[in-house]
Amino acid sequence: MGKGGKRGTHVRPRSAVRARIDRLTREIAKFGAVGGAGLLVNLIVFNLVRSTTDLQVVRASVIATVVAIVSNYIGFRYFTYRDRDKSGRTKEMTLFVLFSAIGLVIENGVLFVATYGLGFHGPLASNVFKFVGIGIATLFRFWSYRTWVFRVAPPHPPLPTPDTLLPPSPRQIQRVP
Repeated sequence: MGKGGKRGTHVRPRSAVRARIDRLTREIAKFGAVGGAGLLVNLIVFNLVRSTTDLQVVRASVIATVVAIVSNYIGFRYFTYRDRDKSGRTKEMTLFVLFSAIGLVIENGVLFVATYGLGFHGPLASNVFKFVGIGIATLFRFWSYRTWVFRVAPPHPPLPTPDTLLPPSPRQIQRVP
């Protein structure tokens, strides 16, 4: 097109790589939205349990993590990964609980080491190390959930068209000499 032509009149189709990056970007954004809500639930429950009970810091954190895991499952299943395969719900929930438990150990392991290994006992330090543990566990959870739990649904076989349902007409039958 020459110099005075309209821009954007010819739109190139997106490449397969660009389409894949766009899908991954949307998935990360949705995962982050659900994870951000889960982070708030986790930290609010953690601080609520710490301020209203005499539980040790890691026990309070485990309770908060479990509450966040439940809320996150709902968000992931019905928002982030709503378009994924729903056929094996029992297997999905089993894997979700398994990988969430590993994430719980990672998250609370960081808090445990900071509290009992490094001697950080104050409320601010507990929240900082809980936040760091959540961050590390989130990387693991994102990989495991998208790889093993909320799998991409297998493609559906193509639907039959009317011409494939009808027997061939005499014109369509080729005679072999």
